[in-house]
Amino acid sequence: MAKNIRGNQDGKNGENQTYTILGRGIVPREKLIEELKEGKHPDFHVYERNGVEYVRADPDSTQQNNVDKD
Repeated sequence: MAKNIRGNQDGKNGENQTYTILGRGIVPREKLIEELKEGKHPDFHVYERNGVEYVRADPDSTQQNNVDKD
């Protein structure tokens, strides 16, 4: 279970094709999405944009980590 997943922005237009997990290394997007759907990383979810699935962190109470609606 990962606590920190970082997108590598290594796609053609800066999208994340791989992600880095501390202590594990680089994980392909498809593999990480599969793991999320299996419930292996509960603090993250799958986000779909233009028919492509990506990994996103769940919002938390830290204003620094989230978009502020006010």
